[in-house]
Amino acid sequence: MNTNALFFGLAVTDFAAADHWYTRLFGRAADVVVTPGIEAMWQLGDTVFVYIVIDPERAGRALVNIAVPDLETAVTEIGSRGVEPGPFILVGPDGAAGRKAPYVDPDGNSIFVIEIAAA
Repeated sequence: MNTNALFFGLAVTDFAAADHWYTRLFGRAADVVVTPGIEAMWQLGDTVFVYIVIDPERAGRALVNIAVPDLETAVTEIGSRGVEPGPFILVGPDGAAGRKAPYVDPDGNSIFVIEIAAA
């Protein structure tokens, strides 16, 4: 499969609450407002987008991993905006594969900021 981009959707029940939370998580307002009050997107890479959309039936069921080069730096930066993770999770035996910082949005969607251990 040849792809041009990845759009990952997060279903939410309250657009304003989710928009506020993701604005703090990503450190900026949405890059694209598709439909005001219904759908907005943040561009996280050249062809990588995360979006929130009103969809009460699916809300709270997403699981997203966002890899960063330095987990401590990312968690500190996000924390400066008032969003704190749960306890770090070690990946693999004794964390040999990496670490995750778990975040949960207002609807219960799980966002893990991860640092993959060097090979």
